[in-house]
Amino acid sequence: MVQVTYVWKPIEDLPENWTELASRELESLAEIWKAQASKLQKSNALNIFNEKLHREWAIETGIIENIYYIDEATTQLLIEKGINTALIPFGATDKPAVEIIPVINAHQEALEALFDLVKEKRSLSLFYVRELHQIITQHQEMVDSVDAFGRKIQVALLQGQWKKNPNNPTRKDGTYHEYCPPLQVQTEMERLINMHLEHVKQQVPPEVEAAWLHHRFSQIHPFQDGNGRVARALASLVFIQAGWFPLVITRNVRDEYIDALEAADNGNLSNLINFFVRRQKKLFMKGLSIPENNINDNEVLKQAIATGITRLKARKEATITLAQSKLFNLSKELEAIAIQKFRITGLELDSKLKDLDENYFADAERSNRSNNYWFRQQIIQTAFCLEYYADTRTYCSWIRLKIQESRQAEIIISFHALGFEFFGILAASAFIQYGDITGEKNMTLSIPRALCSEVFQFSYVEQEDSVIQRFYVWLKDALLVGIDEWRKQL
Repeated sequence: MVQVTYVWKPIEDLPENWTELASRELESLAEIWKAQASKLQKSNALNIFNEKLHREWAIETGIIENIYYIDEATTQLLIEKGINTALIPFGATDKPAVEIIPVINAHQEALEALFDLVKEKRSLSLFYVRELHQIITQHQEMVDSVDAFGRKIQVALLQGQWKKNPNNPTRKDGTYHEYCPPLQVQTEMERLINMHLEHVKQQVPPEVEAAWLHHRFSQIHPFQDGNGRVARALASLVFIQAGWFPLVITRNVRDEYIDALEAADNGNLSNLINFFVRRQKKLFMKGLSIPENNINDNEVLKQAIATGITRLKARKEATITLAQSKLFNLSKELEAIAIQKFRITGLELDSKLKDLDENYFADAERSNRSNNYWFRQQIIQTAFCLEYYADTRTYCSWIRLKIQESRQAEIIISFHALGFEFFGILAASAFIQYGDITGEKNMTLSIPRALCSEVFQFSYVEQEDSVIQRFYVWLKDALLVGIDEWRKQL
């Protein structure tokens, strides 16, 4: 008797509490991004950013389905330089490059088709879903299947057509997951599209609708193969229609992605929504870190100098607006929360350290105008790791927990502006660095290590209570990771 881990049932509409699942944080970021994106239209920088993003989408959507494998170094080269067989060295893939490149190009073609649909202001339809599948799988002729006797066989892939046979996957432990029976596919897909179009009328937030559409489509699994790629394309469509970014899911977050989908199978859609929020937030941060005026190889030195002087003049003459003042004051509130948390932790740790050695100690400190520049290099390095630009000129402040034993450790929360231009967004990052005494009054510092997987950001358009509530959670996690990192190096 084969155990079924998920028994198929007709797809369900949005959860009753769907309005509570939306991200106010992402909404405020999107509002600021739209204003900046309109400015970047005059620059080639945004086009380059989007081209790289689209290549990443096209490559990774096949990798996480195990259609092909390309090592990370080669993947990055293809993203930077373009999809070209000449850029793929021997041994970097599990299949010949001449077989992989057409598949990636098909993925790119499908993504371009999504943008065309949005540009033409067309609504999603059953015909378009089948067309999308046909584009994505155009270079895939066969697919694995199982015959009536349980034997693995290869069958022709019906491109752009609903499945004719069940496609329930068998897991390594022998259990399997039931998808929609072939006879019910047409009816379920009609329901899916009709519900989606109704959601569009209701103006369901993009992150909620993308997660719902992706998951419910995955429950149906209407095609014999290629369903994961189509599901990510449909979620991307929702984001593109909102003026956001395609849903890029890489191999590095595949497990988190699968876990969120399985939670949705059990009735919890929030994990998938939050996962999509984090993916979009990361891209908003990268987008807002695009310089508005890129200097290219053809720009003469005088033009480069003129651009720099213009920026410096604007910065010198800038006046603080009411919105900026409100934002800076909010940062002060968050800094006060952080220093209080660090002081409480420092007192507890200091007492225990002194029980071991009277020379050991821990204390917390907050920056002032005379020393707020101390960790600028570390802040910039941490921002680089988290893929955004840290502006420490517009605003810079930090909170530090110093732990001194035979070695010195510093857990630091930095507050600074985000982006090459100031858009009304401040950020907080967390990192740890170690210092080893090498001689009298000399100390070598380690490379800072980020303590957060994503930067904490807040803007002038978000409610203060919401920001403070989010910050408490983020700070607690950052400090816990920091103390654990210190513990590991002992």
